[in-house]
Amino acid sequence: MTGAAPRRPTGAERKRREAEALGLTGESAALLAPFLVDGRLRALPTRRAKRLAVLDLLALEFEPGRVYHEPDVNKILARFSDDTATLRRFLVDEEFMERRDNFYWRAGGTFEVD
Repeated sequence: MTGAAPRRPTGAERKRREAEALGLTGESAALLAPFLVDGRLRALPTRRAKRLAVLDLLALEFEPGRVYHEPDVNKILARFSDDTATLRRFLVDEEFMERRDNFYWRAGGTFEVD
C-alpha cells in the first residue's frame, strides 16, 4: 500500500514561512509575506500601513542606542534591497531613525524587551 504524496505548500504558505524565518509571527508574517522573496523586499508597499510594517521590520535590524555611520546602515539595508537610499529616506521620514551628518540612530519602531 502506498501513501499519498505529501502535499506541496502553496505560494502563500511558502511566503509566510519566509517571513517567519525573518522572525515575524502571526499577523505580521501574513501582512509582509507578499513583499518578501528569499528574505529580500520584492517591493516597498504603496499603502502606508503596510509600508510602516516593513519599515518596522527594517528598524529591528538596528540596535537601540547605537549610532551607525551611513555605510554601515547601507550594509544592513542591502540585505533587504539594493535601493538602500530609498529605505534610509523612508526610515528617517517615518521617524524610525534619525539622521545627522551621515550618522543614523534608531528613534522608533517596535522594541524587543528581554
